[in-house]
Amino acid sequence: MNNENPTIKGHPCFSPHSAVRHSRVHLPVAKNCNIQCKYCNRKYDCVNESRPGVSSAILSPKQALAYLELYIEKHGIPEVVGIAGPGDAFADPAITLETLRLVKNAYPDVFLCVATNGLEAAPYIEELAGLGVTHCTVTVNTVDPDVAVKLYSWIRYNKHVYRDMEGVLCLLSKQRETILKCKQFGITLKINTIVVPGINDKDIEKTAQTCAELGASVMNCMPLLPVAGSDFETMEKPDHETMQIVRWNSAKHISIVSHCARCRADAAGIIGKDNPTENAEMLAKAQGQSLDCDPKRVHVAVATREGVLVNQHLGSATEFHIYSYGNGKISYEGPRAACESGGGDNRWKDLAGILWDCKMLLVYRAGSAPRKVLEKSGIKLFETEGAVTELVEAAFAGKPLPVHREFLPCGNGCGGNGGGCG
Repeated sequence: MNNENPTIKGHPCFSPHSAVRHSRVHLPVAKNCNIQCKYCNRKYDCVNESRPGVSSAILSPKQALAYLELYIEKHGIPEVVGIAGPGDAFADPAITLETLRLVKNAYPDVFLCVATNGLEAAPYIEELAGLGVTHCTVTVNTVDPDVAVKLYSWIRYNKHVYRDMEGVLCLLSKQRETILKCKQFGITLKINTIVVPGINDKDIEKTAQTCAELGASVMNCMPLLPVAGSDFETMEKPDHETMQIVRWNSAKHISIVSHCARCRADAAGIIGKDNPTENAEMLAKAQGQSLDCDPKRVHVAVATREGVLVNQHLGSATEFHIYSYGNGKISYEGPRAACESGGGDNRWKDLAGILWDCKMLLVYRAGSAPRKVLEKSGIKLFETEGAVTELVEAAFAGKPLPVHREFLPCGNGCGGNGGGCG
């Protein structure tokens, strides 16, 4: 007999009974993250890995809806649509909220859920509830600051980077606030906890008890997965006995689920099964659509060193090559000078003015700061590589553009200093 809490029935990530027959779709719109966990090294295109922080594409809200429509056309409406990365859903809350709003308006009967580290989620919980979000997952690896300092390199809150005890005290306080807000507004909460041997494995029962008292309904204890490039890449996974003890002790305080499959940020379908083979194609097709552009934007701009290949970083470009389309053919309109370096966001605002009639800018690499400014201005910034003529033709045709196999912002990866990428 299934005696599950009725608030978790129907959600495959919260219920092992639902997991075998109910599907979910994760929309990868949350690009940025606001903390650096020592076990994490995010990659945006790693098709052979299945773990959190991995996605084959990053979508805008409207592109995410277009992708969902493609998925539904092929597989039917999923029970759950969620946002689970590859960064944190509230590092850029406007993107998360707009995506959820679009999905709920189009498909009012689906469950909506979000996953977060809880650092910046609390101010948006009431709005989430109003949008119809019913489930939330918060990753809480400990409630003890002395343990937390061993798990996190830094946190970024209110545009300031905090480290060591100052950072973890802020994180733990905000996580507590997020859990309480979820309870207040009726959102069913699951806690994800990464079990790191020798660091937090003896502490997790306390975490389970505290989170349950605050209002969490379910807990998922996951063994550490050592990831290349992370601080914990050489650590050993917890053995079966350790995981059994952790789950047994935690179950004294909260319902435990153990069917987690470490889903990718673009996971779709039934938990435990690989993504449908056409998913990557659907993601790329949606990502290639300029759905947020002004009708007056009719050109494509390219950052190129010699005019043959898209091979230049946005910040290094001194000019951009402009292309148009008409009468069935691509035409080269000539170059436009770029802005001088320096000036912070004003540089990218000036560039948005220079490229006022461009719907897309193709570059080899770009930081998050110019992306935010340009895309807010209506210019889709796309990181790609290859022959200019082929890529421009694909851009005008709305076809998928090739993406880099690995996304490492400005050479720092996700193990950088927390200051973001300019």
